[in-house]
Formats: sequence, structure tokens, C-alpha cells
Amino acid sequence: MSTEPLPPAHIEGFAGIAAQLADRIGMVVLGKPDVVRLALAAFFAQGHVLLEDVPGVGKTTLARALAAAVRGQWRRIQFTPDLLPSDVSGVTIFNQASRGFEFHPGPVFANIVIADEINRASPKTQSALLEVMEERRVTVDGVPHPVPQPFLVVATQNPVEMDGTYRLPEAQLDRFLVKLSVGYPAEEVEVEVLRGAALRSPDALEPVTDTATVGEMVRMASRVHIADPLYTYAVRLAAATRDHPQVRVGVSPRGVIALTRAASAWALINGRGFVLPEDLKTLLQPVFAHRLLLSADAQLRGVTAAEVLDDAVRSVPVPLPDNQRAGA
Repeated sequence: MSTEPLPPAHIEGFAGIAAQLADRIGMVVLGKPDVVRLALAAFFAQGHVLLEDVPGVGKTTLARALAAAVRGQWRRIQFTPDLLPSDVSGVTIFNQASRGFEFHPGPVFANIVIADEINRASPKTQSALLEVMEERRVTVDGVPHPVPQPFLVVATQNPVEMDGTYRLPEAQLDRFLVKLSVGYPAEEVEVEVLRGAALRSPDALEPVTDTATVGEMVRMASRVHIADPLYTYAVRLAAATRDHPQVRVGVSPRGVIALTRAASAWALINGRGFVLPEDLKTLLQPVFAHRLLLSADAQLRGVTAAEVLDDAVRSVPVPLPDNQRAGA
């Protein structure tokens, strides 16, 4: 990886394309600019997104709009109790004509994979996503098959539909870079949706850029400067969750890596080639909250992951800028 700082022109170009993508996606996902920007940050950080919300608020629309805006290939998997792992990853079939086995790729072979209602499938089928989310490849019959790049899984789950659902295991939750909630729209936004619902299909969006350019932007995000005190700050924030009395399992090292990766992309989206402490604090809840396991007592008393993270932010001192540390 190059250690050279990003040229200002490259940073400006990145921020410009990101702003255009946010505006284009915002044409169909109305009134949710923060959610759109967080999803873009995950995309540029090559992370995956878990959207937990009630039906009909635009979760699938957000994923389809992102694919359309970057001229990417997308596939949708409707998770059901009878879905098999091979329905997700693909299968090897014997071809009578060629007298050989051929691999038939599953729907995960796309730039953006929409996993709808992921918690309705069995744990065995959910686990079919684990390898591809982490390694960007699928292994079938011992043969690895890489998926297209860039690659993003956008999974949705419904928090109110309890019948026929399976809780996502911690190992799979940890694979998602961020967990977001779209939420209900404001009244004026919902009226605007009703006025032009038929005109707000992601299929009608003109692309802003292509996947090759997005690949370059992903590489740029990996070169954003993070000062050593900010690495320490991120680790101490995670440690504060592990030591919290109301937490059974705190944030893992994978979660700390996810926070710094997301912060790097977030900094570029905001026109900077370096990360600030505010970037880490802004992303703390989307990146850390779904990685926390609260104690049984905390759950009974209604304690939330957001409250635990607020405690962590208050307990960990924010690192001073270099010039202030030098003068101290």
C-alpha cells in the first residue's frame, strides 16, 4: 500500500463523485441523506450493510439505487426457510454434452447483492454468505470462484416479524461493516413520494460512474491518513465496551478495523485526506452497536447499545491535535 498522501485534486474528485452519487440516490430515497452517505462510506470501504427496519421504508430501493448509480450488476435473493446454500452460492452440474462438470454461479456473483429478509432463512443457508462476505470468493466442491469487484452485500431484516425467523449469529453480524435503519419519512417527504411514486424507480436512474472508477475510489480510501493517536483512540473506545458492566461481549478487533476503514471513506466523502476524531464518533454507533452483546440484566432493564456507546465516548479522552500535544 502506498504511504504517499493523496493529492488534493484526487481528494476533491472523490468527494465530487460521492456527492453526485448521494444526490442521484437521493432522487429515489427521499429525505434520508445521512443513511445514503453512510451506505456509500461502507461501499467505498468495501464493507457490507445490514438494514434493519419495518417493511416498505425503502431498504431494497436504496440498494438498487446504489447499483444503478454506479452502473453495477445487482442481484436480489429473497431469503425463505426453504432456501438452500447452493441457491445462494451456485452449484456444479455435470454437462452431458461436454462430459464434464460446469459451475453455475449463484446470485452472489454480482457487484451488489441484496439479501432480502436474511433472518428468514435457516442458519445453514445464512452461513453460505460468510465466506463470500469476508473473502470475496465462493468455494464449491473445493474450487474457489472469485466474485466481481467491487462487491457489496446489502442485507435487510424485519425487526417486528418474529414468526419464522432465525436470529443472525454473532459471527455473521460481525461481517457487516455497518447496521443502519432507514426509518419512516417525514410528512412532507411522504407526500412527495405519493406525488411521484411511479417516477421514482431506481431503474430510471442515470449512472454517475462505473465500477472501474469505484474500484479506484476504494483504493484511495485505503490510503487516507490516520494518525497514531486516532488508532489508539479507536482501540480504547472498543476496550470501553469490553469493560462496560452492562456488556457481555464487547467489540472485537474486527470491529475496530471496520471503524477505521469506514472513517477513512467517510473522511474522503467529506473532502479530507485524513481522519478526525469526529469521524470516529460519528461512525461509532453504525459500526459498533450491532457488535455488542448486552448482559441479561441490561436487556431486562431496557439498556440499549447506543447508551453503552455514549458511555464509552464520555469515558475515553479525545486525542489532542499534534500542535496542542507538542505544546502541552
